[in-house]
Order: sequence, then C-alpha cells, then structure tokens
Amino acid sequence: MVDIIKLLPDHVANQIAAGEVVQRPSSVVKELLENAIDAGASSIKLIVKDGGKALIQVVDDGIGMSETDARLSFERHATSKISSAEDLFNLRTKGFRGEALASIAAIAHVDLQTRTAKSETGTHIKIEGSKVVSQEVAVTPKGSSIAVKNLFFNIPARRNFLKSNQVELRHITDEFQRVALVHPSVAFKYYNNGSELFNLPSESFRQRIVHVFGNRINERLVPVEEETEVIKISGFISKPEFAKKSRGEQFFFANGRFIRSPYLHHAIVAAFEGLIKPDVHPGYFLNLEVDPSSIDINIHPTKTEVKFDDENTLYAILRSTVKHSLGQFSVAPVLDFERDRNLDTPYAYQQKEAVLPKVAVDTNFNPFAEEAQTVSKQTTAYKKQSVKGWEDLYAAISPDNFSSVEFESEGNVPEIFESQDDISQGQQITFQLKRKYVITTIKSGMVVIDQSRAHQRILFEKFLQDITVKEAVSQQLLFPMELNFTTKEVALLSNIKDSLSSLGFVLAISKESVKVTGIPSIMSESGIGTVLEELLRDFSEGYENGGFSQAELMAKTLSKSLAIKTGQLLAQDSQIALVNDLFGCKEPNLSPFQKKIFITLSGDEIDKKFN
Repeated sequence: MVDIIKLLPDHVANQIAAGEVVQRPSSVVKELLENAIDAGASSIKLIVKDGGKALIQVVDDGIGMSETDARLSFERHATSKISSAEDLFNLRTKGFRGEALASIAAIAHVDLQTRTAKSETGTHIKIEGSKVVSQEVAVTPKGSSIAVKNLFFNIPARRNFLKSNQVELRHITDEFQRVALVHPSVAFKYYNNGSELFNLPSESFRQRIVHVFGNRINERLVPVEEETEVIKISGFISKPEFAKKSRGEQFFFANGRFIRSPYLHHAIVAAFEGLIKPDVHPGYFLNLEVDPSSIDINIHPTKTEVKFDDENTLYAILRSTVKHSLGQFSVAPVLDFERDRNLDTPYAYQQKEAVLPKVAVDTNFNPFAEEAQTVSKQTTAYKKQSVKGWEDLYAAISPDNFSSVEFESEGNVPEIFESQDDISQGQQITFQLKRKYVITTIKSGMVVIDQSRAHQRILFEKFLQDITVKEAVSQQLLFPMELNFTTKEVALLSNIKDSLSSLGFVLAISKESVKVTGIPSIMSESGIGTVLEELLRDFSEGYENGGFSQAELMAKTLSKSLAIKTGQLLAQDSQIALVNDLFGCKEPNLSPFQKKIFITLSGDEIDKKFN
C-alpha cells in the first residue's frame, strides 16, 4: 500500500495558521500593538493606508530586538513570553503562542527595523511570503518599527473577501481603541492615509475614555470601585438615561486584555434592571483583575474569549458592585419612607451656626386708636336698595312672547355615520384606530393602513429624490447648534457630507465637533442630535451588513427617524393627505424595511364575518 500521509512544507503550514490568526487587517493591528505593549513601549504610533490593505505600520520605543531575536521572531512557535507549559497558567503578557509574526509574514510583505538600547546599530529585515529577502545592519532609533504591506498578496481569494476600505478601517479603529483604552499610561498616535485620527497622550483612565469617545461622554460616567479576595473591579459605567439600542460602548478588560463575556455582560444588565428598557444596552468600561491562574486565555487564537474558574462568584460580585455604584452616586432612585425632605438642612447652611432670632417692637403702635379711627371712616359694602320694578326684567319672556325666544345651540357634534349628502359628493372618509392605523374606504370595501410605515415609505422616496435631484429645501437655524462627536464619527460624517447637503443639511465639520446651521424643512430643531446619531450608527453598520448604496441607506435612516410614530394623533386633513401621498408612491405596498404597509378588506369578507 502506498503511503499517503506527508508533512506539509513550512510556508503552507504558515498560511494555514495565518487563516486562524489573521482574519482581516484589524487582526494584524491587534497583534502588532500588543507586541509593542509587551515590549514596554511608552509611545506607539499606528500608520494605516487603504484600510490596512496597502500598509499597516506600528512604531514603538520599546526594548527592541537583537539581530538574532529579530530573525528568530518570524519562526513558528518562537516567543519570549513563555518557556514552559506551567507559564500558561501565569500569563501576564498579551502574546504567548509565537504564531503572530510567522503568520503575518506568510501572507504579506514585512519590513522590520529594530534596535536595542545597548546596541549602536540595529537590524533591518525584509520578508515576502515567509521568505527572507534581505537582512542587513541599519541605523534606526531604539525600539521597533514593523511595516506590513500588501496583505494577502499570495492569497487572492482571501483578499477578495475583504470589505471596503471604510469597513476595514472601522474594524482597525475598534482594535486600536481596545488597546488604547486599557493602557492609558501609554501615548498613542493613529494615522490613516496621512491624516491624524487620534493623538492620545499618557493620562488617566477617565481622560483616555473622554479622548477616545469625545467630551460628551464625560458627564455620563459613574465610577465603579471594588476589591475582594477574588477580584478587583475598577472603571466606569454609563448612566441609565444614556443606554443605547446598539452596542459599541461595552468594554471588559481582564488583566489588561480586552475580552468578550456574554455571561458577565448579563450581570451588568441585571444591575440596571428597572432603570433601562429591555431592548437597550448600558455602556461600561471595566477593568477586572483576577489571579492569572484562575483564568484560561488559551481558548481561541484571538484571545478575546476566556474562561474563569468561578464565574458564578464573579457574576454576583460584579452585579452588586454596579448596583452599589448606581446607588452611591444617586443614579438609582431610592425610597426612604422614614425620611422627611422638609427637615433636611440646605447644603449652603450645613456649616453655619444657629443665630438667635431678633424681635423688633414698635412702641408707638396703639391698636385701639387705629380701630376707632377705622370704624369711624368705614362704610358698609352692602347697601339695601329698592326692589320695585322687578317685574320689568321678565316682561320680554311673558307666556305670550315665548315664540320669539332664541336658545343657544349645542354646537357641531360629529356624527358616527357620515350623512348621505357627503357620500354622494365623493368626500373621502377616513378615521384613526388606536392611534396606529388609518382606515379609509374604497369601492370594494375598506383599507387599513399602518400610519408609521406609510409615512416611512413617503419620506423614503422623497429623500431618495432629493439626494438624486439635489433640490431639497433647507431651513436656516437662527442660532447654529454645535454637536460633539468622536473622531471616528466626525470622519464618517465627512464622508457623507455631500449626501447630507443634498437633503438640506448645512454642516461645518471640525476635528471633534460639527456645527449645524441648516436642516431639512420637514425636520424639527430638537431632533438634530438624535437623527445624526442614528444616521451614524446605521451608516457604519449598513456598509458591512446590507451592501446598500449611500443614498438608499441614508434615506432609510432618516425616514425611520422622522416618520410619525404609533400613538400619534392625526387630524382629519393629515389622515387624508397620508392616504393620498402613500398611493402616490412608486411602491406603496412595502415600507423601506420590507414590511407590509396596508391590508384590504372586501365587502364579501366583511359579509362573511356576519354569517
């Protein structure tokens, strides 16, 4: 029998391993940033081009590598983090497998420059697809600079599966934020296509959160602090009123490493029970410090899924800690039936001593003298007058004159059934049911319309036309409104600014804020912030999930935000206008989100209900 099992070549084995470690450009960013942290860097620079497809470069001022270490670092299972199996249960570094650089070098062009503090010269290595092209002595600063170019150049199928540059950049930014948040003492700089996205100095954890997510998040943060024998918890949670329908501000860090844990997330949600709606998610930035021997990180190549020894205890401690913080900082409502707020000392008077009240006496006051004077001048308010001639008041309505008396009418009381005259004149009849449905009649029976979905369809087609024709009407604000956004959100707004202008928005975009001077005519000033936030959220998610065009996705979001809602009372004229506008649309049957807008009931179907 012929032997059929054989060893794979190293370059093939490296490409297979790369499929697990490097899923997209953000995976490379994560591995390189964590290597820089493990190297003890105090300043890290990330440079990205074309969503990481053309270039990902990380420059740090860490300890650097010697010539031998630099060459050996690209071999599989070569690492300085661990030396024995026992070290897996006492991990204090980000990496430990020794597969990252070998996997990256197998599917990209890698350029490494590094130097230690004790060496006068450094090492420059170039690798293409696991093959060392050159290795030479170079003059380079202390630390390491590793550039990854042309990712997946030798795996075209994998490269074709990558998303657009905007989506890949969003994933890279997410990984950058996770590493930057958990290491506030390290300074970070982040550049995309030559423009600076983040410049984070060394600072406190709260300052780092504010610099990453914008100044508006500062007022939302509530401190959390607890230390037990099992776990030490520190960080911040967001106030309940700022909980969002989409996730994005939920961060768990275990021993300085970003993790995902649905079980511990449920503990946070349970602590907010009764304070937020069921379909929203609270924000949190929590550092968890546990004994390294009680946590297993070696589960998945991404190292974001971990296993704790005693998750039930951690769940209980985390839930009670968050509840305590909500109560301690008066975020959660408290019922105290023994307390009388009227007896509380005002804050401004708590440190003041009690002062004996002074009594002033008027020695010239004589109540008897004034009373006598008053009585002498007083006149009676009621004066009895003659009542002769009262019969004249009723002379006009004597029994003989009742036929000429006019009485006040009862006003126009609407009837349940329209008169036959109105129907014969062709007047459209509509009425609202449960403030959700608009019902109108047709020749064959009746139509029941969902008012919210119908308005969404009407607005959707209007916005699409405005974006295409670019003739939207804009109303200028008397007082311009300035809104604060994160650097990531400002960059996204810049990309869609032209489409927003076509809809009627007039925006002036700066580095961390947006000044709104004009809005669409059908939009209210109070809803500007909410609409733009929903637009940014849906736009960032829509790129990856639906493949919609920019105009279609924007029209969908705005129609959903500005459409009338269930429970809104509509006047008769508004009901008629809604019905006419709906059936004037190109597609009146379905909403922009592919949901049925109306149903019809024929006369025969109604007759069957009575049989």
